[in-house]
Amino acid sequence: MHVRKAVIPAAGFGTRLLPLTKTVPKEMLPLAGKPVIQYIVEEAVASGIEEIILVTSPNKKALEDYFDSNFELEHQLEATGKGSVAQQLRTIRDMAAFTYVRQKQPLGNGHAVLAARHAVGNEPFAVLWGDDVLVGRPPVLKQLIQVAERNDAPVVGVRQVAENDFEKYGMLEVELIDGRLSRAISVIEKPSRTEAPSDLAQIGGFVLTPDIFDLLASAEVGPSGEIYLADALIKLMQIRTVYAYAFEGTRYDAGNHMDYLKASLELALADPTIGPPFREYLASLGWRGVNGPL
Repeated sequence: MHVRKAVIPAAGFGTRLLPLTKTVPKEMLPLAGKPVIQYIVEEAVASGIEEIILVTSPNKKALEDYFDSNFELEHQLEATGKGSVAQQLRTIRDMAAFTYVRQKQPLGNGHAVLAARHAVGNEPFAVLWGDDVLVGRPPVLKQLIQVAERNDAPVVGVRQVAENDFEKYGMLEVELIDGRLSRAISVIEKPSRTEAPSDLAQIGGFVLTPDIFDLLASAEVGPSGEIYLADALIKLMQIRTVYAYAFEGTRYDAGNHMDYLKASLELALADPTIGPPFREYLASLGWRGVNGPL
């Protein structure tokens, strides 16, 4: 198994961040000088991904433009002595090969993945969500890919969550294999505390095999009129081994206000350029870090 493509569903309305996202896609909101989507793409590229398949909608054209050329802007930057900035824009454009797929109707995350079928073809691929910023060393996706390639099987990224968060995620039933690795048996989408089969939530992305597409195409539409990836994963777990891996790293759900604010602060502090002066500014306000003065 060799994983070289990543699908990023990014067609949603971003309702949790309204009114911010009424006109600006949530994936384009800035985090420490870069939009959310750039962090996600950079993590994928650092994990060995060569082609990014962005699943978008008519109101997400800004994503397509961001990773495209802007000859007039680049020419103006070069002409005014800002060639380094122009090169920075070209670097963003050239990070990977980009393919754009339109999800014509908002019919759920499973439908969004299915929309990328023709672009993925008959090969394994990663799935990353457009509002999940993952920071790890090695990159979180690389951790999942290593497990997938070593075992020649699909992998679900997981992590432990508190009981009061069970209703936010797909919660997995697993059989522990060793350390961070388990076999995924089933998943319950947004269960109550008493219904959750474990405290492992489906967080951190996926590495999937192309047989998931037939399962998505035949999946029943849920009560809300949507097709869920979790339903297809349950069927996949019944016909082949699917692994769950508790990744090492930090995850920010940039689709909600509190995590977005946390990511803005922590990623700014970690940035090698703006981090030091920002740290000085916070210290001047008398702010303290978790380990003492900033």
